Amino acid sequence: MKRNVGTTDKYIRLIVGVVLAVLLATGVVAIGTTLGIILAVAAVIFLFTGLVNWCAIYAVVGANTCKVDTN
Repeated sequence: MKRNVGTTDKYIRLIVGVVLAVLLATGVVAIGTTLGIILAVAAVIFLFTGLVNWCAIYAVVGANTCKVDTN
């Protein structure tokens, strides 16, 4: 997988993922609700894409926020 997530994008994704996970873990949003499930999936996606520096949606549309050439 070619990196397509830049540094700023990465940190935003990680922060959003952690915030969503904390909301779910503290019970602010119940995990058993539809909203809770959607937020849990979103948290996993944000954390995964932030950690591996690759986004499938970016790959499909040809976007790239990574400034480093990763041939």
